[in-house]
Amino acid sequence: MDLSIIILSFNTKDLTINCLNSIIEQYKKELEKDIFEIIVVDNASSDDSLEAFKKLKVKNLNIIESKENLGFSRGCNRGAKDAKGEYLLFLNSDTEIKDQGFLNMIEYLKKNEKVGILGGALKNIDGSTQDSVGKFYSLFSLFLLLYGGGRVGLLTSSPKSISKVDWVSGASLMIRKKVFEKIGGFEKELFMYMEDLELCFKARRKGFLTYFYPEVTLYHKEQGSSNRTFAILNIYKGILLFYRKYKSKPEYIIAKLMLRTKARILVALGRLTKNKYLEETYSKALNI
Repeated sequence: MDLSIIILSFNTKDLTINCLNSIIEQYKKELEKDIFEIIVVDNASSDDSLEAFKKLKVKNLNIIESKENLGFSRGCNRGAKDAKGEYLLFLNSDTEIKDQGFLNMIEYLKKNEKVGILGGALKNIDGSTQDSVGKFYSLFSLFLLLYGGGRVGLLTSSPKSISKVDWVSGASLMIRKKVFEKIGGFEKELFMYMEDLELCFKARRKGFLTYFYPEVTLYHKEQGSSNRTFAILNIYKGILLFYRKYKSKPEYIIAKLMLRTKARILVALGRLTKNKYLEETYSKALNI
């Protein structure tokens, strides 16, 4: 089997079914001929997602029911454990596939043995390009991230040609299964956010390159199952874990100081403007 497509679902029944239907429409032959399989990991959804998924009569569709919400990293690792494909494709449930670009991505990996990870291009609903490539965080780029640099395109991009990059979005990330297993999969301490950057970083440390592949049409709706406060707190946790694992102690201390300074500024701003969201969110961030 060439490809295992792994999708997580947490109370995103309609989005996931739409994603599955788009895969089935484009890759029906590959599913029927045992070239592709789809693995859906349901992260203890409280809606009727499981029942809806099980009603889909599709060959090589494997539904895994988790009794707890494993988060993104552990959920993906759980799906990869059952995967039969030579390549794994981690795909967000809020995506919609519009062509057969995954076949071309597989061929690219087969011809380029040094490439361990290949990220697919993403589009917004209106057809505009969505940034899905980023740079590993130095202290300078972390400063830019914290003070608005990400909003003006200084940290992320979407190359127009096949390119070697630092990391690619986990919304559409293809990796050789042997590489995934060799580097230990996604970091289990990361519940959600930063897991794609961390995966690509440790792959690079093992000698595997990450490339971006723009020749695929894939819409990403960015309608996940988390809220903004949850995202901010988990990004803070992810940044600190990244610096703790891979950077020097002085760099970790400086990164932590930068995060705390940003949090203190926004707590003060929240109190000044009576913005409870800012005050409460960043007060929690100070405790990380």
